[in-house]
Amino acid sequence: MASLLEVKGLKTQFFVRGGRVRAVDGIDFRVNRGETVGIVGESGSGKSMTALSILRLVPEPGKIVEGSITFDGRDVLAFNDDELRKFRGNDVAMIFQDPMSSLNPVLKVGFQIEEAMKAHDRFTKEQAKERVPGLLSRVRIPDPKRRADEFPHQFSGGMRQRVMIAMGLSNEPGLLIADEPTTALDVTVQAQILEQLRDLNRELGTAIVLITHNMAVVASICTWVVVMYAGRVVEQGPTEAIFAAPQHPYTWSLLRSIPRIDEKLGSKLLTIKGLPPDLTNLPPGCKFHPRCLFAVDRCLTEEPELVTVGPGHESRCWVQMKNVKDPDADLRETPLVADEEAADAAAV
Repeated sequence: MASLLEVKGLKTQFFVRGGRVRAVDGIDFRVNRGETVGIVGESGSGKSMTALSILRLVPEPGKIVEGSITFDGRDVLAFNDDELRKFRGNDVAMIFQDPMSSLNPVLKVGFQIEEAMKAHDRFTKEQAKERVPGLLSRVRIPDPKRRADEFPHQFSGGMRQRVMIAMGLSNEPGLLIADEPTTALDVTVQAQILEQLRDLNRELGTAIVLITHNMAVVASICTWVVVMYAGRVVEQGPTEAIFAAPQHPYTWSLLRSIPRIDEKLGSKLLTIKGLPPDLTNLPPGCKFHPRCLFAVDRCLTEEPELVTVGPGHESRCWVQMKNVKDPDADLRETPLVADEEAADAAAV
């Protein structure tokens, strides 16, 4: 079965005075119909810019310079203005991480949802108005008729995020992109929003791309995980495989940096030393090697390709965590740079 969304070799760059910022640097991934895909990584890894590239909303002076984006068999990069307007909202909708800045503070919530429907010509003015209470009810906003007549400041943060979800679903898109939808929300409200997204995926069959830095959020809702670092995909695969046996040291480090109830008593959390690289001056070889505990000489000069390490599971690494006998023994204050013979000796 053909994928709903397929991204191949996508490169998005910003041409600035200091050089070229390689925000998205040759990524490949796909989203099947009804699937929930999580894109994870630190700030600056290229997650949000990937989403904006899919919708062709890259701000100036950014530009998609290479690659392809195919949605339901159609070339998104070849769309004219009219096709692009229909694509945004009708086919793909996006929920941004700060609902207060996305909603107009001087317009009533119901009116803004109506406008989203009328802008894409899917429904008449009367139909749009009639659908608003049902959409608000679907995202579990109580007394929807009354709340539709209120302003954004009269809603809590969690309720505003629900309004954004209702707006995103108003035109019945096949794909919903949620960019950090639980940021700045308390844990209880986060759980409610995630449960809402899970229900929408199950009941409506809406495919979801969830952009987040929170691995726990990914584990709770996603069926597929794409891990990004420095604008590249460093690992991707089924959620269970990624969490059970991460193969890239970056993914392994992310998972070791969060508490787990199944960890042994006294186990230490890992801190990833250093900062993500400057995207205008990337290091040679593997882009993660300056922060990696398991780097070998080859990592410093040669960049690895994505290789298959399991069923549907790919990783971009010369070492691979399956070849490290006791990775926890190498938790040090500073990164370890070993030679290839030492890496071979650590292999199982």
